[in-house]
Amino acid sequence: MTTRTGPRLPVLAAGGLALLAGLYAALLLLGLPLPTPRASLEQVHGPLMVLGFVGTLIALERAVALGTRWALSAPACSGAGALALLLTGPSLAARLLLMLAAVLLLLVYRQLWRRQPGPSLLAQGLGAFAWYAATLLWLAGATVPEVVPWLATFVVATIAGERLELAHLALPPHGIRWFLAALGALTAGATASVLWPDAGAHLFGLGLLAVVGWLVAHDVARRTVHGRGLPRYVAVGLLTGYAWLAVAGLLWAGAGPVTAGPRYDATLHATFLGFTMSMIFVHAPVILPAVLRRPLPYRPWLYVPLALLHGSLLVRLLVGDGLAVEPVWRWAGVANVLAVLTFLGCASAGTLTGARRRPTVAPVPAVR
Repeated sequence: MTTRTGPRLPVLAAGGLALLAGLYAALLLLGLPLPTPRASLEQVHGPLMVLGFVGTLIALERAVALGTRWALSAPACSGAGALALLLTGPSLAARLLLMLAAVLLLLVYRQLWRRQPGPSLLAQGLGAFAWYAATLLWLAGATVPEVVPWLATFVVATIAGERLELAHLALPPHGIRWFLAALGALTAGATASVLWPDAGAHLFGLGLLAVVGWLVAHDVARRTVHGRGLPRYVAVGLLTGYAWLAVAGLLWAGAGPVTAGPRYDATLHATFLGFTMSMIFVHAPVILPAVLRRPLPYRPWLYVPLALLHGSLLVRLLVGDGLAVEPVWRWAGVANVLAVLTFLGCASAGTLTGARRRPTVAPVPAVR
């Protein structure tokens, strides 16, 4: 086992670069007059954000939980794949690296399963498999919009599995059955979206709604939202994120498949901004100390980027997408990017001030 943070820093830096590149690509997609890189970033905005950034973070956290050097190869491959996307666009090498990262992450979960099998780890393993399926389909010629259900399954199953880990002791047997049935519907919908896109999209949306229903019914956030400090901050981010995931589920279940236009924009960003980015914002004070062994103490100012993220996303979906007001859509999208950058600034400031106050940090369990 290893506790050294040195090998983790380049991996985390690659994930951070993927995030910044993905945000720059978002500004290009919003139509801002910015210099266009030689490799067309707009084509790989989604993979950069979901696999290059989120995938690298999740794989790095799981590697730290396993505690072996070889496990770092999973986030290293996803980070390298993100850099390849940045330099060469959706090249064969970039897609192969991202697929290899998913395979290595599955091996990490296999080792973790040997230590402590259970439904929460099964869900996280399903998330890694969804990552693998998305990259495999991408290699086979599918477009990024066509593999979005698998990318969504990756983040939703992973996060749901980690939330189950916290609620497991208090769950009645029917709660576990509901959780597994919801994951089954989600996986069936993602699979069907490839074979029968129309029916598959409706089923996938119902699966998302079933997962949201389970999360709202059983997540400890329902109790901790009445607390103070970090527990309340985490609960607020979780519950608002679940609301956005419900919006995405309703759009998929009610309207069926879509790969372009305002409804696609709304569905995509409700899932990957409203839900996924909110999860990252509120879990960072727990995850970063576990990964970097540097404290990120809770400060009330962390609510600022969280409020900006959800407020600007609400305007983007209701006015920009719903009413087709393009200037509002564009500037709300810019505010989305600003929210993420503001959070990065707050997190960096918190880490620096926390490190000065507490020079040494005990290992923190990787609980989200």
